[in-house]
Amino acid sequence: MADSFKIDFQAHGKVESGDLIVFVGENLKPSAAVAKQLGSKAVDLIAKAAAAESFKGKAKSAMSIVVPSGLSVDRLIVIGVGGEKDRNDVDFVQMGGLIAGKVNGKLATVVLDLPDIEVTPEAVADTAVGVGLRRYSFDRYKTKKKDEDNGKAGGRLVFSVADPAAVKKAYKTREGIQQGVIIARDLVNEPPNVLGPQEFAARAQALTKLGVEVEILDDKAMRKLGMGALLGVAQGSVRGGRVAIMRWNGGKANDKPIAFVGKGVVFDTGGISIKPGAGMEDMKGDMAGAACVVGLMHALASRKAKANVVGAIGLVENMPDGNAQRPGDIVTTMSGQTIEIINTDAEGRLVLADVLWYVQDRFKPKFMIDLATLTGAIMVALAQEYAGLFSNNDELAERLTVAGKATGERVWRMPLGPEFDKMIESKFADMKNSAGRFGGSSTAAALLQRFVNDVPWAHLDIAGTAMGSPATEINKGWSSGWGVRLLDRLVRDHYEAR
Repeated sequence: MADSFKIDFQAHGKVESGDLIVFVGENLKPSAAVAKQLGSKAVDLIAKAAAAESFKGKAKSAMSIVVPSGLSVDRLIVIGVGGEKDRNDVDFVQMGGLIAGKVNGKLATVVLDLPDIEVTPEAVADTAVGVGLRRYSFDRYKTKKKDEDNGKAGGRLVFSVADPAAVKKAYKTREGIQQGVIIARDLVNEPPNVLGPQEFAARAQALTKLGVEVEILDDKAMRKLGMGALLGVAQGSVRGGRVAIMRWNGGKANDKPIAFVGKGVVFDTGGISIKPGAGMEDMKGDMAGAACVVGLMHALASRKAKANVVGAIGLVENMPDGNAQRPGDIVTTMSGQTIEIINTDAEGRLVLADVLWYVQDRFKPKFMIDLATLTGAIMVALAQEYAGLFSNNDELAERLTVAGKATGERVWRMPLGPEFDKMIESKFADMKNSAGRFGGSSTAAALLQRFVNDVPWAHLDIAGTAMGSPATEINKGWSSGWGVRLLDRLVRDHYEAR
């Protein structure tokens, strides 16, 4: 959850107290405007301190000068932006995270005037988003706060900019993205005894406050629709399954929607094919795909996105109850196709199969993208640096790749062909839910492809990026909220810009 740290924007002026953050290049010189504001003595002080600290002004490096002579501030924090090659590829969101990591007082002022780098109002807004994401922490269930945690609340960071009004306008459109990421992180971080399928559906229902239409399907409704694959996973738990359908109608009335589908296994024991006990507590995060979809719908609705969007999430708990499905069972999906259960721990694809079919059949979307913490195999291939991308449409795959590069939530296209489809053929049913070790991510995607018909579709396997992923400047916690920024950028760039 976010802390009470306040972000403000104001016109350039003299800074009297707190931390002052400025930027320099490899020549250790700030921009002309900042140099004028600081004065020649402070500029000389930066050069002397840099020599003493071996600070070279490289990108993402920083140096602090306590009680700087000639200035009334408590600390002067100098951040490097590097040389000419670094200036062409500045990630302002990551820069915001870097800034937040250097601030430890109650008040800090950032003079976001960079040497030889244009800083637009949108860039300032992105930086502010990065600050908010870096300061996120999930301590809802801690009754005693550490001293360092106590110091986080109640602070204020001021961006000193040329045009505060323009920056505030840009930030207003981006603040919802920040909130969407935080919502996704909160959902993944929640303990599984608190967040079951029904509770998760209630969190999705809260989006109605922003104008999102939300419909919840319970067990009875799903049985009527014939969602035998999803219900097969859910039947081992005393907590019934749910499907939440979220609709944002911000586009033209006759425009087909675009659709996002999320796997929401709120806890995954593996079922009868039970997982090893070590690390099983992490399986509370097996609903990160669904969390992303809820966070994305919040982001789109917050900024009144000019697009028609459907978000659909399948919510179940996979438990080894006496009523749980068994290896060898055959389930009938909503599409009428049958699936032989080889491994009950290959459950996410069963959930997605029914939800994907439901969405393509009911809403006839322009395209569908699903997100799922689907396979450990994707981490063997891509570690935790990229999400695996599988698609039946080259244009959609390329657009996701471009959006990934722009946001830093990178995807890597993986193979999806008839060879993998053949591997999931079953002797007893139309297909089997697991083809074994080899090509595990591709065979899982091949099964999903059988439920999308001819709709342009992409599957994002986020097992390595959504939880326990490497720390970055904007995320120091366990849950990353991965995918919200990526998909918001996709919608913004390619489906609102038309």
